[in-house]
Amino acid sequence: MIGYYIHHRGHGHRTRASSICAHLRTPVTALSSAALGDAADDFDDVVRLPRDDLAVDTAHDPTAHEVLHWAPTHDDGLRERMHALGSWIAEARPSLLVVDVSVEVTLLARLYGIPVVVSAMPGERTDTAHTLAYSVADHLIASWSQEVYDPHWMRAYAGKTSYVGGISRFDGRPAPGPASSGKPRVLVMSGSGGSSITVDDLRRLSARFPEYIWDGVGVAGGSWLDDPWPALTAADVVIGHAGQNTVADIAAAARPAVVIAEARPFDEQHATAHALDRSGLAVGLDGWPDPDRWPELIERARGLDPIEWKRWRVDGAAARAAAVLDDLARSR
Repeated sequence: MIGYYIHHRGHGHRTRASSICAHLRTPVTALSSAALGDAADDFDDVVRLPRDDLAVDTAHDPTAHEVLHWAPTHDDGLRERMHALGSWIAEARPSLLVVDVSVEVTLLARLYGIPVVVSAMPGERTDTAHTLAYSVADHLIASWSQEVYDPHWMRAYAGKTSYVGGISRFDGRPAPGPASSGKPRVLVMSGSGGSSITVDDLRRLSARFPEYIWDGVGVAGGSWLDDPWPALTAADVVIGHAGQNTVADIAAAARPAVVIAEARPFDEQHATAHALDRSGLAVGLDGWPDPDRWPELIERARGLDPIEWKRWRVDGAAARAAAVLDDLARSR
């Protein structure tokens, strides 16, 4: 039995977990405070955890004197959450626990004597909490291409890290590509983790640059689209943030792209955007540009060879991650 802890923010962590667990041979239980929806079908069991962030405005010493990320004192939600996790571990006795992501859950599982596999994250993860979690982990899974992005701080864990490539739920799905038309189609793509662009911004871009057909998926103020694949594959250029799932989905579709870093802890998206830009996979930016630059940026992206996205190693990435977990579970 494998336990799989899934962070509740956004859709990215649960989408990645669902993609990996669809390939697992070992039974797996998902543990999360998020509602997993249809993704729950990819797990053998689901344990819904109490939330530990409902008193965020009154939290006291949440970092435990700068050693952890979220462990506020005398917080009922945290106490109930950790009790639920500990009780499940004691009863289920899993072979290992996959953590995506939480330093505190990593430490809890290891203190119960359970081997831990941690989902590594891009950015500068050299703070005390990340160093502690990555050090105690039995294995790390990095969902990106080491050829394209090889952070210096990860080299300390080289002997226990698997770089499996970008994990996309669309891996293996046919990508027909854009139909011929007079105007290039530009798709602005966002996710549930937050974005700087809104529907009003999209309208202004459409009015200002009518030489392009502008469309949006997941932008603030618009409707959520459960299946963006048809819109993604129909685009001549995709403008998206540098989150791991968005990048992997663009790579799966092999579309020319402008990838823009949104503000995230530890400069996560900035690191990814820089790596993609340096490697020629996409036009990478540190933030949303001056609107006057859009024609130049779009044409730069159209000049890139989409075949370069193969280097992000999306093909078979989820299956490679699952194989690592199955091997580790058997060895335990």
